Amino acid sequence: MILEWIIIVVYSVALILIFMYALAQLNLLFNYLSAQKLIDKSETFDFSNPSEIPSVTIQLPVYNELYVMERLLNNISELDYPQDKLEIQVLDDSTDESLASTKVQIAELKKAGLDIKHVTRKNRTGFKAGALKEGLKTAKGEFIVIFDADFLPKKNWLKQTIPYFKDPKIGVVQTRWGHLNRNYSILTKVQAFALDAHFTLEQVGRNSKGHFINFNGTAGVWRRECILDAGNWEGDTLTEDLDLSYRAQLKNWKFKYLEEVETPAELPIIISAARSQQFRWNKGGAENFQKMAGRVLSNKTVPLKTKIHSLLHLLNSTMFLNIFIVAILSIPMLYIKNEYAHLKMYFYVMSFFVVSTIIFFICYWFMYKITYGGGFKMFFKYTGMFLTFFTVAMGFSLHNSIAVLEGHMGKKSDFVRTPKFNVGALKNNWKDNKYIAKNISPNVIIEGILMLYFAFGMYSAFVVGDQGGDFGLFPFHLMLFIGFGFVFLKSITSKI
Repeated sequence: MILEWIIIVVYSVALILIFMYALAQLNLLFNYLSAQKLIDKSETFDFSNPSEIPSVTIQLPVYNELYVMERLLNNISELDYPQDKLEIQVLDDSTDESLASTKVQIAELKKAGLDIKHVTRKNRTGFKAGALKEGLKTAKGEFIVIFDADFLPKKNWLKQTIPYFKDPKIGVVQTRWGHLNRNYSILTKVQAFALDAHFTLEQVGRNSKGHFINFNGTAGVWRRECILDAGNWEGDTLTEDLDLSYRAQLKNWKFKYLEEVETPAELPIIISAARSQQFRWNKGGAENFQKMAGRVLSNKTVPLKTKIHSLLHLLNSTMFLNIFIVAILSIPMLYIKNEYAHLKMYFYVMSFFVVSTIIFFICYWFMYKITYGGGFKMFFKYTGMFLTFFTVAMGFSLHNSIAVLEGHMGKKSDFVRTPKFNVGALKNNWKDNKYIAKNISPNVIIEGILMLYFAFGMYSAFVVGDQGGDFGLFPFHLMLFIGFGFVFLKSITSKI
């Protein structure tokens, strides 16, 4: 019975933590809805007056981006901003043939009159953070714009963002990510769905009430003074953007989030690329919880509610661990429920926590409605998308839980870039991409075993107890079976 009680306690704690996170999301929804009624009265630079137009440096941190470099540089060269106030730094850590082709293209852009520099290093010390820090040493601009290689800002992007720095307290302006290939596949649709929730519900919900938000690594602008005041870029976590964001806000710098400014980008189209991105984000989130939680709690200028939201924000990735725990223990719990009649009341109480899923469903519906519009037809499509998203997310829970555990335990790993493809249609042959990882992680085999484990969970629904089975967890186990099956089969077939 001792083992059964351990299972019950761990399962209950994980459910409670998920519920608390759901309540925080609900609070962000209320914040988001109230923010829609606000009129933005921010001071802005008057760009009709040349003396008010500040100097800007655009930093493009890149590493072996053979397939997207030409597209990136052509796009950046078309940004509408006075040339005498604009500098472009290509922070190129590449080790392949893209280094030479990029050099040639930069030379052509120089001839066209652009102030563009090709900044290279002998080693990748600090990875992306190290490259940004190196570029900052020689950057001319008062404001530092950062774009990853797969981002394609619109021509007027600088004129939509830079003016908000009229307020000297603003250290960062962040824009919303768009998705060039949202409808490419189920995988890209799921990624877009998750990112849309972050860039509407979470960023607006936090920013509108003065809670901490994060610079998202790209598609945003830093005040140079803010970077230096916060201690500059550090490469001791895999999410250097989240790290510097918190250090800056603990120094009382304000962040401005612009939901209305969309910056299109390419989503990973194969699961190995999505896995590497997810691993980096989730491990980096856990690393930053370990690094920043104490500083947030001990800071006397940060309001209590902001501290709570900050801790939950830093624990975002840890929710995958709780989901994985609940998933694994749900099958033993099915048997415990049907063997110990005296625990009936406990299971009635635990069933209440299905409300967590309902809360997520409601929160994400508002996000979806804003993006696609309302009505019954859209609600029907949303329901399908929500179930698909949750199913695939649960399929990633083992992979992401390992990342989270490594982050909390302090295990260090290299910054693994997400391969870019420059693919817009299924006819494009992405399998020729030289950056695709060829090896299959041992975790993939475990995901295949978990698919079979949850098939057993579905079978168990028919045989437990003496009342003809128990089907309460059957939908949950079906989603887990499909989710792990999807991740397992896609991980195998994407190597072929």
